[in-house]
Amino acid sequence: MYKKIKLKRGKEESLLRKHPWVFSGAIAKMDENLEEGDLVKVYTHNEDFIGVGHYQIGSITVRILSFSDIAIDADFWQSRLAAALEVRNAIGVIRPAEKVATTGETINTTYRLVHGEGDNLPGLIVDVYDKTCVVQAHSVGMHVARYEIADALRAVLGENVDSIYYKSETTLPFKADLGQENGFLYGDTENNIAIENGLKFHIDWLKGQKTGFFVDQRENRSLLEYYAKGRSVLNMFCYTGGFSVYAMRGGAKMVHSVDSSAKAVELTNQNIALNFPNDKRHAAICEDAFKYLDDNDGKYDLIILDPPAFAKHRSALKNGLRGYTRLNVKGFERIKKGGILFTFSCSQVVTKENFRQAVFTAAAQAGRRVRILHQIHQPADHPINIYHLEGEYLKGLVLYVE
Repeated sequence: MYKKIKLKRGKEESLLRKHPWVFSGAIAKMDENLEEGDLVKVYTHNEDFIGVGHYQIGSITVRILSFSDIAIDADFWQSRLAAALEVRNAIGVIRPAEKVATTGETINTTYRLVHGEGDNLPGLIVDVYDKTCVVQAHSVGMHVARYEIADALRAVLGENVDSIYYKSETTLPFKADLGQENGFLYGDTENNIAIENGLKFHIDWLKGQKTGFFVDQRENRSLLEYYAKGRSVLNMFCYTGGFSVYAMRGGAKMVHSVDSSAKAVELTNQNIALNFPNDKRHAAICEDAFKYLDDNDGKYDLIILDPPAFAKHRSALKNGLRGYTRLNVKGFERIKKGGILFTFSCSQVVTKENFRQAVFTAAAQAGRRVRILHQIHQPADHPINIYHLEGEYLKGLVLYVE
């Protein structure tokens, strides 16, 4: 028996447009004894059914799983995951060795299978690394359903999954006090190497950021590879060195990877060695980004600025935009004439317009003439629900700097 939430008069309009969030201010009445993670049915002021979803304490009180009055059971999880898999097959992102043997395509076993609201599963992320699924819950409801989700993944992926790792210690609301721990929900493996567009990467799903790798930059790394030939490349905030590895394959004459984390530098060196052993073109440096840029003027003609989110919440937006401006000023000041700058923001609260304005301000402050070559974003396996444009979080610009 699902519990019930009733909306205030007129507060159903966004839900009728299929936006999947119910905000706390829209609620008129809730059943007693609701607990975080409970499945609830949402009704209008006039008792008309709106949707069924997960209840959670906070400004987003319900994340809608279905706008139809259906059971959230094993069939539901399997059907949603099967639909997500169909999308990934349709866009051609799943390319194991046996599939590309006769096509000449590059092997790709690294992709996002579930992207929250973009796959009509708000609060859930599933990334696939070869035959390991890494599951991440961003809502208490998805945490409660983690074993059902693991069973559904096994049913949908079959022999293409041999282990499922749960990694949600840092993504669930800390106030929920769930005592959650990371660990395998199914199977166990020490094989942490996956292939992205023919390149090999160690995936640190145990202790790494996000699910262990930044899957969302795959297509942007390929674009960088296209521009890398003969250039001196600086990969700031390198993390696992993804851009650096692609730059090496693209024929860069020199690649320097910089991160303030010694662990990131170690991971980068491991990934370079995995693909280009003993290649003297690469060096990794543990250093603060701003200090490194200050100390290295005019050395690079291809720079990547892919920092962590400077604004994780709306209250931090103003300071975050100042941070993006300051960082890009440094990039513009230090890059060679005729250089190419890849610059990104992964802050969800920063809009494309916000980010462009911050970068344009930086160009003006640095006194450089700049042309936009590409406006880039997250790849197709990170789809955006057309009714939930907040899902468009990654934005970037590729710029030619005169």
